Amino acid sequence: MVTLLRLVVAAWTPLSPDEAYYWVWSRALAPGYLDHPPMVALWIRAGTALAGDGALGVRLLAPLSAAVGTLFLAMAARDLGDRDGPPGGRMVRAAVLLNATLALGIGAVTMTPDTPLLFFTTLALWALGRLLATGRGAWWLVMGVAFGLACDSKYTAVLPAGGLVLWCLCSPGGRAWLRTPWPWGGAVLATLLFLPVIGWNHAHHWASFVRQGGRAGDWQPARAVRFLSELAGGQLGLMTPLIALGFGAGIWRAWRRAARDPGAMVLLFWVVPSALVFVQHALGDRVQANWPVLLYPVLAILAAAPVWRFWRAGAVLGCALTLLVYVQSTLAPVSLSPHLDITLRQMAGWQGLARTVDTMAGPGAFVAADEYGLASELALALPHRTVIGIEPRWALFDLPPAAGGAGIFLCSLRHLRDLDLSPFSHATRIGTVERTRMGNVAERYAVFRVTLAAGPVAGTARLPAGH
Repeated sequence: MVTLLRLVVAAWTPLSPDEAYYWVWSRALAPGYLDHPPMVALWIRAGTALAGDGALGVRLLAPLSAAVGTLFLAMAARDLGDRDGPPGGRMVRAAVLLNATLALGIGAVTMTPDTPLLFFTTLALWALGRLLATGRGAWWLVMGVAFGLACDSKYTAVLPAGGLVLWCLCSPGGRAWLRTPWPWGGAVLATLLFLPVIGWNHAHHWASFVRQGGRAGDWQPARAVRFLSELAGGQLGLMTPLIALGFGAGIWRAWRRAARDPGAMVLLFWVVPSALVFVQHALGDRVQANWPVLLYPVLAILAAAPVWRFWRAGAVLGCALTLLVYVQSTLAPVSLSPHLDITLRQMAGWQGLARTVDTMAGPGAFVAADEYGLASELALALPHRTVIGIEPRWALFDLPPAAGGAGIFLCSLRHLRDLDLSPFSHATRIGTVERTRMGNVAERYAVFRVTLAAGPVAGTARLPAGH
């Protein structure tokens, strides 16, 4: 029933700019991209092959992977959770708590790199539980495959994998495994699965590694309090308050019993080093609220101890908040400003904007934009018109560059001061258009009548058309 509801919400909620951008990836498949590894593009390609280029096709695998991943989480909780009480209870509690977080509630109806990341890290967690429960070394190979695919989804997958390496080095049980070939075989499998991403980066001047890894050395102690507060507030919101309390209590309980419980110890190694990395990053730069979400499956297992009596209240509150987001994103019964309503700011009004732009462009003219999300949304919404992306990132795609012609160009009014019109031989502003929902303005855009310079223009691309 929950999966069916999520499929309906996924189909009715308009795509966000990032989702439209990942759809472009799926039409220009490659072993890597500037922002992330390629798994989200492969999942979208599979979903659109089954359900078309609409919202349901782009997001199809999100509700389905959440459902299957919940089963793997429950089995991991059976093997790794607190041994007090029957295993069936902690299996149910872990599954309910994870699904009641706002992070999974939203993530199960949208498609981002976090979607496959959560699935494959949960698969690795299940394999870890089977390893400890059975003592069979072959489960290291399953973990290696899961971590390799997780790293193909998002680079942050190396954090729990690194925590597992620390467990192998620092615990007697882990060091015993290092004297066998199994963990080494798992590491080889993970590396082989990640090699295409390394190869793409090598061929593109390490663009993606530099973009993501370059953030690690930031240091701004004067702003650290602000960044740390944003990190804490973001997690409180995505976990929801009562579940956040349960997650914290689960970590504390695991810390107290780690010396006598191998499962608690390995889960702490999975969580704590990764959490410390996020805290360290917040000393110099903003940590996006979704980054720590890959730790939520482990936190749900730790919080599933029978001693926490408020898990039902936490689950009810989390589900209620998620349902409110679902209603607002599909029906928008409450009128809010875009500063308060992310569904308005990110998802609303794209079809209406595309119709207005299509009318303004006239026959045979292209439509261009200098924001990757805006250009991608227009490419999806205007399948019978040439849409051009103008931004340096497009040079990393296997897409044809734009070459000459007349059309219109859109730029958000927020970015008008930094506008670069150098790709055009002629540009004249002709008006302003709005993206709205039920009278509420989400964004305003300046519109220019332009002529693209003759010959292939660097940093431009003709985007694929939707169907």
